[in-house]
Amino acid sequence: MSCSVRSESCSRPASKACREKMRRAKLNDRFMELSSLFDPGKPPMTDKAAILSGAASLVSQLHDEARKLNDSNESLQEKIKELKAEKNVLRDEKQKLKAEMESLEQRVKLLNARPSYLPHPPLAPSLFPTQSQAAGHKLMVPIMGFPMWQFMAPTDVDTSQDADKCPPVA
Repeated sequence: MSCSVRSESCSRPASKACREKMRRAKLNDRFMELSSLFDPGKPPMTDKAAILSGAASLVSQLHDEARKLNDSNESLQEKIKELKAEKNVLRDEKQKLKAEMESLEQRVKLLNARPSYLPHPPLAPSLFPTQSQAAGHKLMVPIMGFPMWQFMAPTDVDTSQDADKCPPVA
């Protein structure tokens, strides 16, 4: 069998020349396959140096793109961690606000559910007598049946810092 015809005729590679011809044919096929990957719409390049150069630049470009995508992925993962932490903080804050709201609703219910025998506090009487009051009448201040501290601001009721603000007199 002669290897001078074509590589297809070398079905049984007997000689070194025939094996070499088949090896070159495989390489040429791989070069054409690689060339067709660059621009699928265009006819493939035939210059092997240009094909290798194009492949090298494409691999380099893909490597850079992969690095950028990895960097982007890392930054997005960090952002996800930050957002999860913020979400947890907001969830905790929501739970606290919900508990505070329920507490306030309970206080409102307790205030609205006062026994009917307690009168509403009257308006404070005027310190100056009106024309209808006689000159000899004393000003009467009603005594309330419930503690007045309920109507004071919480900062006014707080006595934890009284010793610092007003030291005891000897």
